[in-house]
Amino acid sequence: MWWLLWVLAALLALFCSLDVWYFLRVAAVILRAWFQPPVFDITAEQVMSGWVTPHDIDLCHMNNARYLRECDFARFSLYFRNGVFKALRALRATAVVGATTIRYRRPLCIGEGYELRSRIVTWDDKAFYLEQRFVSTNDGLVCAVMYCKQSIVRSSPSKIMEHLCKRKVECPEFPDDLKHWVDFISASSQALRAESGLEEKNK
Repeated sequence: MWWLLWVLAALLALFCSLDVWYFLRVAAVILRAWFQPPVFDITAEQVMSGWVTPHDIDLCHMNNARYLRECDFARFSLYFRNGVFKALRALRATAVVGATTIRYRRPLCIGEGYELRSRIVTWDDKAFYLEQRFVSTNDGLVCAVMYCKQSIVRSSPSKIMEHLCKRKVECPEFPDDLKHWVDFISASSQALRAESGLEEKNK
């Protein structure tokens, strides 16, 4: 009897100190992607299906932060299937989120199904740029759209693409809306560097 109480206490401490469901979901997403066929077109759109559970809601619709969390899971699946994770490991590099922005167009309500459509739009010398769309299965409306800058550390997107394709790959052109967003990120970075005095120190 005492060992059962110790197990329950350990599980309680684990769930109180860590977001256990997050790690279980990551494992499930990667396991599912493992059994799905690989995607050889790096810029191909990939789709993950989902629905709004009671755990996701805030005032009967999907909590704003849950959109970003679901995008994390979708990117794990995307990179696992298109080979980017494998290339990162081979090049001893890593990927970190450098910036995100999301536009909410209509709430996803409890019980509503959706498709999360993710794709790599383009890249530059430091980062991949992704678009992720939440599309309602009820009427096909794009309920939210997110852009993500995925910065590559200790390597570059061009090296990753060359590793995967065994040749140099020219990056697609930046769409106008994405270019405006990237310009905003650059301007914000320069302003913050000037504010902290980093530009003066580097002169």
